[in-house]
Amino acid sequence: MSRSYDVVIVGAGIVGAACAEECARRGLRVAIVEADFVASGATAAAMGHIVVMDDSEAQFALTRYSQQLWHARRSELPADVEFEQCGTIWVAPGEEEMVEARRKQAQFLERGVPAQLLTPEELERLEPKLRRGVAGGLLVPEDAVLYPPCAARFILDRAQMNGAKLFLGVPASRIRGGYVQLANGLELSGSTVVNAAGAAAPLLSPGLEVKKRKGHLVITDRYPGMVRHQLVELGYVASVHATSLDTVAFNVQPRKTGQVLIGSSRQYEVETKDVDHVILGRMLQRAAHFMPQLGRLSAIRVWTGFRAATADRLPLIGWDPSDQNVYVATGHEGLGITTSLGTAKLFVDELTGKIPQIPSAPYSPARISISVHAHA
Repeated sequence: MSRSYDVVIVGAGIVGAACAEECARRGLRVAIVEADFVASGATAAAMGHIVVMDDSEAQFALTRYSQQLWHARRSELPADVEFEQCGTIWVAPGEEEMVEARRKQAQFLERGVPAQLLTPEELERLEPKLRRGVAGGLLVPEDAVLYPPCAARFILDRAQMNGAKLFLGVPASRIRGGYVQLANGLELSGSTVVNAAGAAAPLLSPGLEVKKRKGHLVITDRYPGMVRHQLVELGYVASVHATSLDTVAFNVQPRKTGQVLIGSSRQYEVETKDVDHVILGRMLQRAAHFMPQLGRLSAIRVWTGFRAATADRLPLIGWDPSDQNVYVATGHEGLGITTSLGTAKLFVDELTGKIPQIPSAPYSPARISISVHAHA
C-alpha cells in the first residue's frame, strides 16, 4: 500500500516539525513520520536556549537568522511554549575569559547583535546569587529561552492546520529514491524525502557523518528569582569543542515556572540513556562552583538525551550526495532548537528555487564527503 506526497519528512522533533510547517505553509502536500511521539528525541532533552553563537561565520549566520525568526513569531506562541527574552550572560571567571568576552562583544556589535560587557559589580546586581570574585561577563539581551516540547507541538499543529499528515508511532525502516518504507508495511512516496531523524539519521542514510553526543539535565523545584538570565560560563565553548573527552560546564536557565534548569554535560560513544552519576556529580559541582546556593536546591527530575553532532560543529542541511531525492536536516548538536526555523527556511527555499536569506553551502552534507575523500 502506497500514499503519495510532495514531501515526506522523517522525524517529528522541532527540526522536522519546522520543515513540515514551512512546506505546508507554502502549499506543498506533506507527510511527517515519527517512530515515537512528537519531540520524543533530542527536542525533549533540550534546554531550549535561543542563542546566537559565533564559533564560525556559518554558525553565526544560521543562529542569528533563526533567532530573528523566533522573535518575529513570539506574539503567536501560546503560553505553554514559555518564550521569554531573558538574555544570556556569558560569565567570565578570570581575566583570560574577559579577553574572550571582549572579543565576543566586538564580533556581535560589528554584526548588529546588542552585547554589553559587565563589571563584577554590574554582574552582582543582575545575578546576585552568583559567587563573588568573578571577573565580569557579557550580556546578550536578545537571547531567549522556551520550552522545546511544547514549541515543537505548536509548530507541528500549525503544519497540520495547513494540511500536513502525521504518522505517529510507526518507525521508518528505509528511505531510498523518493520512498519511505514504514515498519507496518505502509509505503510513502514523495519527490523529496527529508531525513530529520536526529542522531538516528545515519541508520536511514548510511554514510552520514553524525555521532551521538549524550547530555544530562536537571530541573529543580520552584525557586522564583534564583536565576534571572541564561547563565553560561565562557569555558562552555571549550567543552562543546572537545571531541573525545567527557566534559561538563556551568549552564543554567531560568524557567517561567520559577524552576532552574541545570546543565550541561557532553559524552561521546555512550549508547545507554541511563544517568551517569559520575558525570552528573561533576556537572552539579560545576554549577555549585559558580552558584553555591544551587547545591542546596531540591531537584525533582534528572534526564538524558542524545544530540546529533558533526565533526565541524555545523549541521548537515542539504541534499544527500548519495541520493538526490533525500534532503538531510540533522547534526545540529546543541543548537537544534535555535536553528530549527532557519533550517526549515533554507530547505524550502532550496526546494522551491527561492534564493535563501543566508548562504546554504556551508551546511551542505557534500562538504563532509569532500573532506572524507580529501583525507582518504
